[in-house]
Amino acid sequence: MPHNDRDLKSRPDPDALLALAEQGKRGKLTVFLGAAPGVGKTFAMLTRARRLKEEGGDIVIGLVETHGRGETAALLEGLEVLPRRQVLHNGRTLHEFDLDAALARRPRVILVDELAHTNFGESRHPKRYQDIEELVDAGIDVWTALNIQHLESLSDVVAHIAGVPVRERVPDTVLNRADDVLLVDLPPAELIERLKEGKVYLPDNAKRAADRFFRLGNLTALRELALRRTADRVDDQMVDYLRQNAIEGPWGAAERLLVCIGPDPLSEKVVRTASRLASGLNADWLVVSVERAEAESSGAMRQLDETFRLAEQLGAETRRIIGNDFVEEILKLARREHATQIVIGTRRHYFPLRLFRRSWPDALAARAAGIAIHLVTDGSAPAVKPAARRSSALPDGWGRGVAIAAGTAVAATALGLLIEQFVVLQNISLLFLLAVLVSATYAGYVAAIAAALISVLAYNFCFIEPVGTFTVAEPHEVFALFVFLAAAMLAGGLASRIREQAKTARRRAAATQALYDFSRKLSGTANAEDVLWAAVTQIHATLRRNAALLLPEDGDVRLMAAWPPDTELGLTDTMAGRWAFEKKEAAGNGTGTLPNSPFQFRPLMSPHGVVGVFGFLQEDKPLEINEERALAAILDQTAIAVDRARLSREILDQAAQLEGEKFLAALLSSISHDLRTPLATITGAVTSLRQLGERMSEESRDDLLKSIEEESGRLTRFVANLLDMTRIEAGTVNAKRDWVDVADVVHSAVERARKYFPGRVFETSIAPDLPLIRGDSVLLGQVIFNLLDNADRFGGDEPVSVYGRREEDEIVLSVTDLGKGIAPADLDHVFDKFFRKGKPDGRSLGTGLGLSISKGFVEAMDGRIKAESPAMKRRGTRISMRFPVAETGITEKERG
Repeated sequence: MPHNDRDLKSRPDPDALLALAEQGKRGKLTVFLGAAPGVGKTFAMLTRARRLKEEGGDIVIGLVETHGRGETAALLEGLEVLPRRQVLHNGRTLHEFDLDAALARRPRVILVDELAHTNFGESRHPKRYQDIEELVDAGIDVWTALNIQHLESLSDVVAHIAGVPVRERVPDTVLNRADDVLLVDLPPAELIERLKEGKVYLPDNAKRAADRFFRLGNLTALRELALRRTADRVDDQMVDYLRQNAIEGPWGAAERLLVCIGPDPLSEKVVRTASRLASGLNADWLVVSVERAEAESSGAMRQLDETFRLAEQLGAETRRIIGNDFVEEILKLARREHATQIVIGTRRHYFPLRLFRRSWPDALAARAAGIAIHLVTDGSAPAVKPAARRSSALPDGWGRGVAIAAGTAVAATALGLLIEQFVVLQNISLLFLLAVLVSATYAGYVAAIAAALISVLAYNFCFIEPVGTFTVAEPHEVFALFVFLAAAMLAGGLASRIREQAKTARRRAAATQALYDFSRKLSGTANAEDVLWAAVTQIHATLRRNAALLLPEDGDVRLMAAWPPDTELGLTDTMAGRWAFEKKEAAGNGTGTLPNSPFQFRPLMSPHGVVGVFGFLQEDKPLEINEERALAAILDQTAIAVDRARLSREILDQAAQLEGEKFLAALLSSISHDLRTPLATITGAVTSLRQLGERMSEESRDDLLKSIEEESGRLTRFVANLLDMTRIEAGTVNAKRDWVDVADVVHSAVERARKYFPGRVFETSIAPDLPLIRGDSVLLGQVIFNLLDNADRFGGDEPVSVYGRREEDEIVLSVTDLGKGIAPADLDHVFDKFFRKGKPDGRSLGTGLGLSISKGFVEAMDGRIKAESPAMKRRGTRISMRFPVAETGITEKERG
């Protein structure tokens, strides 16, 4: 039935319900949020804990920092407190929160103070908020405390307000995922009074705090930040409630932010500002960087990577784009992603630049029709001039470039002086232009500039009158000198740029070729083991580092492939790999989880979830940007290939399961028909004999007894067939290797068939002097009887013939009937289990196992069986068997 709009509106939001269901599997996180230290967060948390303890709740103190406050310490009395873990740091013994003890105790609620604390020593996680996340994932409710200045997105604002840098930071996503946020508020004047009374810090610390941080203006601003953030949190919870309960809005249209960054310090501020804006708008945001085709310096790319990591920590999606027209690329992406607002950073431009060059934020604002533009400015001193910035940071290898420039200029000068010994040329300056181009080609832009300057000086000194001085006598020579300098610098710059682009193109072509070869290798690989070895060897060749791949097995992850093959993982490495698999995030060296491991582990993500974990040896040596991109591409392809191999195995398992279900369905169908019919006949005959025995004629009683005998025999054969089929399926059919007289076995089987099927005519034709064969006479007799039984049911009214003859080194036995025959499409299936000729509603009695059992028995005696139709006169069916003649076989006449 179609649904109208009103029905759809009355339904709860599926995404909201899914989030609610996922939330029910975890513990609950409650954050006591304050504007500053001393507002009473720990006091409020302990007061609530004592109340829960009095009500009989299972609550434990994991860690509480009293900071010497007696009234706070008094609240710990009567509460269970876990012992702290002792760690050695810089020669001092520190007491840290014991995460493993908390997991082992597993209380219903645990208090862990100081959410933003940094762990010391050999800790599993470098930050305490990560310890708390593990507790929550384990199903434990956690209460913790946090000051507003420790939020990552607000750290720069707080540093600007208070003049004090914030070292301990917590990603905003931690607070966003909290189930409850309780604001603990205190007026700034009262907080300052508490500080003076020594209720916040000890006297020495209190004096320094009052002078630097605890000022009325600072506390008022921090209080406003805390109130605003709590209000945003309450608003998000209200929207979630409305969606879960299908309560209509009004809700605002969804906003989406596009944030543009680059390899400069301002980008960090842009990301933090965008995070606060996205949080206030409850909007998704995408951080993008447009990079030129030529490679940036390693320092710039490293700074860009750090900015991207910050954006991901704050909950953004990140993306990189290659292009030269920044404005065009950003606008195309904004329209493709349906962005409603663009956030960019801009600097103060100097007077000459404002006259001759329009900034790209201005160009973006002029062309971004219908999209709001947010400009984030640098609040520090005016930016350094671009030229000064470039000159103050020379690229790597500049000394080698200057040396090459000097060498080429000297070579050009020497060559020019040599030429002038034989002929005077007016365009000798072209030699120096060639020197500039050679320097740019082999050493880059710095070498080109140096070569241009040295060439101008050498040209002036050696070739412009008066020679031997830096004086220029003629005005046209001055003009030519400056034109040469400009042309040399321009040509050198172009040559240097082409060189850098060529180097970048070669690197990308090599990376693309490697990925192409890897893709082809994976496309020809079917099983997971080959995929794993191909992946680790490719990654080792790309990164020049030890590589390892772990796959899930029996509820854990296990090392399946590594290169070099002797690579081993320690206990910490295995724990990091397990964490990466379970939490779907990177772990190990260079991450926030188990950083003491020399390996870094990353989950292999496929459309169906995590399929494995990849680890590479990092040892505090981060990957370069090109290595990072190549690794990401290889891991994506590896994840898809592993997932494909897993799906292939599942398909085979499902096919086997379906075949088993098909077998079971056929078995049940056969049993329901072939058991019920004989049983019904036997039951009816017995009932008639009991109720009407004496009143029935002798002939009628004989008929009923005969029916009972026939149907009992049929049931016996049915059960025997099932047992034989079970033996064949289990591989327990052990055929004897005795000497067998084929003629005797055929005659015995025919006599048995005449007894069971008295209305059928059986004809035999066995060639004389047939040699004996090695086989099992009982199995062979059962096979011939099954074939005669099948011929009786499907062979019509004509006689059934049994033939036996020798053809070269084989004995051929065949059973032929003159029935309707078998359709060509069914010939390949007549030996399948439970195959029956005809449709179910018109089929003859039979289990569909006779021919299948016959095939199993014949093959157990090293024979072959085959069905042919039509057999003769364009009708009938012939089933023939071939058995090898033993080398020592003797004929019946020889034996007699």
